[in-house]
Amino acid sequence: MDKRRFSIQAVSALLHNANLKGFLTGKIYQGAGKNICVPGLNCYSCPGAVGACPIGSLQGFLSGLKFRFPYYVLGFLIFFGALLGRAVCGFLCPFGFFQELLHKIPFPIKKNSFAGDRQLRWVKYAVLLLMVVILPLCFALTPFFCKYLCPAGTLSGILLAVHDSMLRAQLGGIFLWKAFVLAVVIVGCLIVFRPFCKYLCPLGAIYGFFNRIALYRMDLDADRCVSCGKCKKVCQMGVDPVRECNSAECIRCGDCVRNCPVNAIHMGIKYGQAKKHSEKTTAL
Repeated sequence: MDKRRFSIQAVSALLHNANLKGFLTGKIYQGAGKNICVPGLNCYSCPGAVGACPIGSLQGFLSGLKFRFPYYVLGFLIFFGALLGRAVCGFLCPFGFFQELLHKIPFPIKKNSFAGDRQLRWVKYAVLLLMVVILPLCFALTPFFCKYLCPAGTLSGILLAVHDSMLRAQLGGIFLWKAFVLAVVIVGCLIVFRPFCKYLCPLGAIYGFFNRIALYRMDLDADRCVSCGKCKKVCQMGVDPVRECNSAECIRCGDCVRNCPVNAIHMGIKYGQAKKHSEKTTAL
C-alpha cells in the first residue's frame, strides 16, 4: 500500500466533505462553496459536502428551463484534465477512495480481470454521452445520472434520510432502484478494484480523455525496460504500462513505478518524452 497516496486520498475526502456537523444534523451546507465545483465525484446533497459535483453541475446547466452553455464546468474539467488527467481519480476522488477502502476488506473472491471486462469499460462513455449530456438536454430539470444511477448520491440520500422522517416517508421506487445499484457497486468493490470507476463513472471517462496529454503523465524508458511484465501484473486497473503508457484507464496510482525492477517507468509533471518501445518488446 502506498501510504502517501492513501494519506492524500483521506485528506481530499475530508476537504470535499469538510462540513462535518452536517453528518450529525443531516443538514446540507448551503454556503458560497456550493457554487464552486470540486474535482472528484462527491454528491452536492451529501450533508458534509462543501462544493458542487462537476457531473451534477454539468447536468444542471444542460437541463435548465433555459439552456445555458456550461462554460465554467467545461473549463473546470478541462483545467483539471489537462493538468492531472485521471490522477484526479487516483488521488482526489472521495468515491474512488471509498471503493478502495471496500476492496481492502477480506473476501473469498478477488479478481483483477474477467471475461467481458474490456467490453464493460465502454459503458462509462455511454453513461457520459446518454445520461449526462443527451437526456438532460432533452428533458428539463432532470439530471438523469444523479437521479437514476449515481451511487454517491444514494449514499448521500441515506445519510439525509437517517435524520429526516419526512424524507424517509417519501422514498419510493427510484430510491429502491438506486439502493440496488449501490449494493451492486459495494459487492463489486469487494471483488474487483474500483468497479464503478472502471465501468460506470462519467467523470473518469472525461478525465481519461486527457491522460495522453496531461502535464502529470507516465513515461516509459524503453532502453531500460526488460519486458518482465511486473508492471502489468501489479496494475489493479488492468493496464499494461509497456503497451499503453498513458492509457485512459490509468489512475496514476504509481504501483507500476514502485514495482519496476529496473526503474524504467516514471511519473510526474512532463518527466520527458516517452520513448517508443522496441519492436521486439511490443511484439510480445
